[in-house]
Amino acid sequence: MRVLAVESSAEALGVALRTEQGTIERGLETTRGHAEQILPLIDAVLGEANVRLSQLDGIAAGVGPGTFTGVRIAVAVAQGLAYGAGLPVVAITSLEALAFPAIEAGADRVIACIDARMGEVYWGCFARDPALGLRTLEPLQVTPAGRVRLPSAGPYRGIGRGFAAYPELAALAGITLDARSVEALPNAADMARLGALRFAAGQGLDPADLKPEYVRDKVALTEAERRAAKHRAAK
Repeated sequence: MRVLAVESSAEALGVALRTEQGTIERGLETTRGHAEQILPLIDAVLGEANVRLSQLDGIAAGVGPGTFTGVRIAVAVAQGLAYGAGLPVVAITSLEALAFPAIEAGADRVIACIDARMGEVYWGCFARDPALGLRTLEPLQVTPAGRVRLPSAGPYRGIGRGFAAYPELAALAGITLDARSVEALPNAADMARLGALRFAAGQGLDPADLKPEYVRDKVALTEAERRAAKHRAAK
């Protein structure tokens, strides 16, 4: 199955093409210029594989949560390409993409955390699913780190830079971590593999039905909230 994946919700911009011969990936770790750089990266992976858009089975889009601008870019690019080539799409959240490699490596349950800024984390808990790779145990959330709670007893494999930003998360009973997992970011190659599973299961969508998964509807603290946060930190 040939699946193109696009991801720009976090600090990294990534594009991956999964084909019968393997996966080709291009990416940059940057918080700027996603809109200008994503299409050249797509052209590069398609060119290296000598594959045209019309020859794909579908496009997997990283729909967030993450930076609002980055999420919108990935969704808009995936929709535009899919419309033009008459392709279906699937939505892959950034937390699913984070969790999937740990599931593939043998973890039965995973908690993925991304730094949401403003003193909060995006987080979600997942379990192994033979057909779809993984399944979400509860709705994705954004909360202060101190309010993260596991839906059931561990062990859970922890992954994502939310753990590096808020070390207190490591104290949650039942979580195992290592130095590599706390530096992980959502990866387009993982999205491509997840997308292939979902297309195979008949979960392809019309591009018009692709929607961002913001989780949070607020992008910045108010001045009063910033003053209150400084006051709490000073105590």
